[in-house]
Amino acid sequence: MVKINLRDYYPDFYSTDCIIEVPDEVAALMDSYEHADAAYYLRRYRHKAYYSLERGDGIEHDILFVFLSPCEIYERKVTVEQIHAAIAALPDKQAKRIYAYYFLGMSKSAIANAEGVSKAVVGDAIDRGLKNMETFLKKSL
Repeated sequence: MVKINLRDYYPDFYSTDCIIEVPDEVAALMDSYEHADAAYYLRRYRHKAYYSLERGDGIEHDILFVFLSPCEIYERKVTVEQIHAAIAALPDKQAKRIYAYYFLGMSKSAIANAEGVSKAVVGDAIDRGLKNMETFLKKSL
């Protein structure tokens, strides 16, 4: 059995010393909580985080990712429209393979297995499609 002072753990509740005996496991658990709190406060101080590091309202996301200006949003929209127009101008197989590879994240071997062709055929079609897209985009500028 270990004697602990509850005033050390609960200073807002106990204004005078209140010493009690607790089992060793409880004392060890209380110490581990104290160490975890001290580590948290030190981490908060080092990172100059004057808000909770566990907040779930997206404040960390807003800090890390800068908002785009209206011009940047418009440029991205135009770029996406141009890419979709370039894909639409491709032959059907090239367009489907590029869409599956880049937008759906499928591997070339998975596309080949789904279509019943070899991986080299899919790779060549994607390469030719990218070259066709490049020429289409150069013409549209």
